[in-house]
Amino acid sequence: MRKEYPADPGVRFPPPLLYVVGLGVGILLHRWLPLHLLPSQARIVGVLVGWLLVGFWAGLSGWAMVTFVRKRTSILPNRPATLLVTWGPYRFSRNPMYVALSALHVGVSFLVDTIWPVLLLPAVWVSLYVLVVRREESYLAATFGSEYESYCGRVRRWL
Repeated sequence: MRKEYPADPGVRFPPPLLYVVGLGVGILLHRWLPLHLLPSQARIVGVLVGWLLVGFWAGLSGWAMVTFVRKRTSILPNRPATLLVTWGPYRFSRNPMYVALSALHVGVSFLVDTIWPVLLLPAVWVSLYVLVVRREESYLAATFGSEYESYCGRVRRWL
């Protein structure tokens, strides 16, 4: 009897959309009730931290995407994975793209100088876990079995 595998993780929207919503709602809240991240005297520090986090996002996201492209497996969560990627940034985190998006989220918060998106970030993470990560993990476990279990034992979900 042949075992049936799911066709794909079943995520029907781009996960970065959750971060966009969190940032957008945070910026709208700031227009209604401005809450700055830093005092005005430290604005330059906020800009520097913001750009460092944006740079971290670009580097980590690029590394993760190149890792997938080189092995010709899909980066999209509505497409099947052709192999389990466990090298590159995936040696350190099972979800480096989501870690990178979190850095971008905080970086943009520093650049626009509002704390609201940072306060909303835990809600983004919970939504990401419930709507995306759980589905991806179930799919990978069903598709790659003990290889995925072993990987989970070696590498943390986030950091």
